[in-house]
Amino acid sequence: MINRVVLIGRMTKDVELRYTQSGTAVGSFTLAVNRAFKNNNGEREADFINAVIWRKPAENFANFTGKGAQVAIEGRLQTRNYENNQGQRVYVTEVVVDNFSLLESKAEADRRRAENGSSQPAQQSSVPFNNTEVDISDDDIPF
Repeated sequence: MINRVVLIGRMTKDVELRYTQSGTAVGSFTLAVNRAFKNNNGEREADFINAVIWRKPAENFANFTGKGAQVAIEGRLQTRNYENNQGQRVYVTEVVVDNFSLLESKAEADRRRAENGSSQPAQQSSVPFNNTEVDISDDDIPF
């Protein structure tokens, strides 16, 4: 059986990074993924996909991405359920991320920020990925 998901999209907000009682990092975020077609009004719609990432990759993802960042994620689709305060069963479907790729350079993020009217430059960070350096901004990027 196969359960693999690969998505490319933009972060709708910064990663919500938390820690379990045992100290394990877990990050939650939503990725906006454009549909391949336009609606009847000629507009492109997007799906908003919830995702979760665990341990050291969660910390790295939270440190080097932010709202508006274009990323690729790979993982598996998982459904869980819980009982809310009103006693109702709530079902949650999300992508459990195994791998991610940062798809935007610092220059591209700065250019997009300038086009959207924010003059604040991104903070510069360098992290090696596949023997190439990728500069990522931790600033809030307009979506």
